[in-house]
Amino acid sequence: MRAIEQVWPALGGDPALLSRVSEVVRRGALDARLPVRESARACVGACALAAAELGARRAGLAEVPGVRVDDGAVAAAFTSERHLRVGGREPVPFAPLSRLWRTADGWVRTHANYPHHRERLLGALGVSEDVGAVGSALAGRSAWEVQETVYAAGGLAVALRTPEQWAASGQGGAVARRPLVERGRLDASPARAGTSVPASSPSSPLLPAAGLRVLDLTRVVAGPVATRTLALLGADVLRVDPPGLPELSDQHADTGFGKRSATLDLSDGHGHGTFEELLGAADVVVTGYRPGALDRFGLSPEALAARRPGLVVAQLSAWGAYGPWAGRRGFDSLVQVATGIAAVERTSERPGALPAQALDHGTGYLLAAGVLRALTEQSYEGGSRYVRVALARTARWLTDGVRPDAAEGAGDAAYPGPGPWLAERDSPLGQLRYALPPVSFTGGPADWVRPPGPCGADTARWV
Repeated sequence: MRAIEQVWPALGGDPALLSRVSEVVRRGALDARLPVRESARACVGACALAAAELGARRAGLAEVPGVRVDDGAVAAAFTSERHLRVGGREPVPFAPLSRLWRTADGWVRTHANYPHHRERLLGALGVSEDVGAVGSALAGRSAWEVQETVYAAGGLAVALRTPEQWAASGQGGAVARRPLVERGRLDASPARAGTSVPASSPSSPLLPAAGLRVLDLTRVVAGPVATRTLALLGADVLRVDPPGLPELSDQHADTGFGKRSATLDLSDGHGHGTFEELLGAADVVVTGYRPGALDRFGLSPEALAARRPGLVVAQLSAWGAYGPWAGRRGFDSLVQVATGIAAVERTSERPGALPAQALDHGTGYLLAAGVLRALTEQSYEGGSRYVRVALARTARWLTDGVRPDAAEGAGDAAYPGPGPWLAERDSPLGQLRYALPPVSFTGGPADWVRPPGPCGADTARWV
């Protein structure tokens, strides 16, 4: 069974449409012990099929356009942050304190790319900002003790587990009981997205999300990848960040294609009022903060749908909105360590890692696919709808659900490297080199209309 045959039904898609998907398998793309290539191909393919389906629905086409998924394009996109160049400068890698460390009884992974996380990590350990000092402090403690001490201080650290240990844990069990993509209705409101795409010339690409407005309340990688994909497909995407908490500049550039970026203080009366104006004309809201973190601002799916009937609300989290870790922060690198992926990918001496931040990117395309399918279903049935995905649930699927390509070494061609799927263009940030989008269907867009700009440089309004 192809991996897409698992993903597409999880999105509620018609199995008959899978015949519209063709795959270009390339040896050497995203090589790993786990079937990363197959899972990545399936996530992108399902997203492209959901886009083609919605495009056909809104344009009144008799047939859903054909989808083509090329492992080369997928591999380049899943490692896009490595290929980004801003004015010729290479991206900043993980911070020195974001790494694996030996402990008294195993290994622990920390994440300290953001200044506030770094300060909390150092405060929890009682050491200065020095790699040697951190290593010494961790070497004398158990991995579990480090994990709990750092999390209690608001920092980020997880102990290494095997897949079996994760499955036996409370959070692992809670994640396993949930579907890969959670989806459903919030109310019985009529459809508002419409069934027509704004008129375009025959030479223009088919843009399934043209005319739709997306509020992007996400950060880091997975959520911004989802909204970057919706922007590719024609949506007006406005990313909104809180002031005083800027995104990492390279990360924002890599995932900012096609979008505008503004800041709003939702705890301030003026900022909250502006957000309500934006919500009143939005079609989709995508959130990527810890479950419950935005509820105090009235941003739960139920509250949003009550104020904007017919809305699609998409939610992303690291560990899932359930189980003992529901309220914890997390990143791809941490989820790989906690769920056993790092143990499976182990080298002779150290825990390993996937060849890409595949949980982030894969989950991002799943989230975008869920939004597109929700819009298609809404066009027939109406109703406000929700979509939920979690990095840990994608990890569970990767370790226990995806099967490798049938023949070892099978492939239509060798992966030549990312070169054929990289492009360059000018931007407000300078000359950019970047990975092209992997979502491809007949008549669809090949690149984003606009390059990224500086974080928070745009006005918080719809165009």
